[in-house]
Amino acid sequence: MTLQFSLTSAAPESIATACIVAGVYEGGVFTSGAARLDTASQGALKQLVDAGDLTGQLGQTLVLFKPQGVAAERILVVGLGTQKSFDAQRFQKVSLDAARAIDKLPVSEAASLLPEIDVPAHDINWKVRTAALAADHAAYRYTATIKAKPGTKPQLASLQLSGGDASADALAQASAIAAGIRFARELANLPPNICNPQYLADQAMAVADEHDAVSCRILDHVEMESLGFGSLLAVGRGSVNKPKLIALEYRGAGDDSRPYALVGKGITFDTGGISLKPGAGMDEMKFDMGGAAGVLGSFLATVKLGLPINLVCVVPAVENMPDGDAYRPGDVLTSLSGITIEVLNTDAEGRLILCDALTWTGQTYQPKAMVDAATLTGACVVALGKHASGLLSKHDDLADELLKAGQHSLDRAWRLPLWDDYQNQLESGFADVANIGGKAGGTITAACFLARFTENQRWAHLDIAGTAWDEGRKGSSTGRPVSLLTQWLIDRAQEA
Repeated sequence: MTLQFSLTSAAPESIATACIVAGVYEGGVFTSGAARLDTASQGALKQLVDAGDLTGQLGQTLVLFKPQGVAAERILVVGLGTQKSFDAQRFQKVSLDAARAIDKLPVSEAASLLPEIDVPAHDINWKVRTAALAADHAAYRYTATIKAKPGTKPQLASLQLSGGDASADALAQASAIAAGIRFARELANLPPNICNPQYLADQAMAVADEHDAVSCRILDHVEMESLGFGSLLAVGRGSVNKPKLIALEYRGAGDDSRPYALVGKGITFDTGGISLKPGAGMDEMKFDMGGAAGVLGSFLATVKLGLPINLVCVVPAVENMPDGDAYRPGDVLTSLSGITIEVLNTDAEGRLILCDALTWTGQTYQPKAMVDAATLTGACVVALGKHASGLLSKHDDLADELLKAGQHSLDRAWRLPLWDDYQNQLESGFADVANIGGKAGGTITAACFLARFTENQRWAHLDIAGTAWDEGRKGSSTGRPVSLLTQWLIDRAQEA
């Protein structure tokens, strides 16, 4: 269930809701909404400040129940930190802090005054969208395979946002992007015995069935073999779940203009193959289709927004398993492009399915620009941690577009070099290229490998190994990079 959003320009003290959210800076400095609530409640908030209970420290939350003189049943105050340090990242953080605090309350509706807060260089539309997406992120629950009886506590279903001057586009974007993020998170969170290549294909077909402007084509392993997908098919040889190539097409431009293309790595479970991964943490390899989930979520958000562009979304969906028929270290594969590949490690499989998918996408659609997203390398996690996705491209203009979209959506990326100097690490004595380049610069050499299959394309690569999911036993998909990619497509549509 996606959270329902609406705008309000009513006086804060008159908003009748189960919970109203207001912000307070350090030192007891009230935002305008908090000041209105304080006056209406005869100084209830100031009393808390004076008593030391409400400090305004960044992330602090405090609830007042049944405040006198205020129509809301509760006031949830969230600390904003120091006023001079408040920026876009802090706005997103306090929006998440408030949403998580609301989630602990027995309420199904709430209102937020946070969009009234001044955020340098960001308008009301950005603030409304960011606050709405933060609330929806906190409200998401994975329940598909949890059979215990749900609790009786209501879940947040509707959120009013202050911002009478905001445009309808802000809410439309928030709703569409939230739907795309939820779709991506749900796909990635599902266990691999459910979310296999056929399941991803079925979900893509369902998206096409639900939207008139969308069509879907599925290539099975037989058709791919006849076309020459030698690299992709090799990865899937060890699994009983046969590979699928999924191609969703959206015609929003209403003409024959070349589409934009998103390509997502769809390894629905990665054992590492014959180069078997360690057992500890292998359960998290269900998230190795995070790139596929991310581009599918971005595609859905684009369709829901009705952007006036043409878009294709291609997902090579494969399971990497060890078996008597599995591909081996030392094998030489012939890719769809004709380039031969020496396999030095079967756990470097993502690039082997992507190279064929990128070749096919480029040949089939001749896109204006092509961006792939993949949980590709552990080296990217070492380099950038969990905060930024890795971005690599030989096209400065495309890289700048993606970096700008990431900064605007706060789904940020950081650019790494894609210099030909690194290509010699991929040299092979038995094929045109090896599938790994050694420990040094692992994220870069992986992108260098993919670059060999996109030489005639305006292409960029997003390594989301560090950003696609949160680690740990209760770690969950983040839905990244749906916000980044959708914003990039919104920007392209506005240029059209």
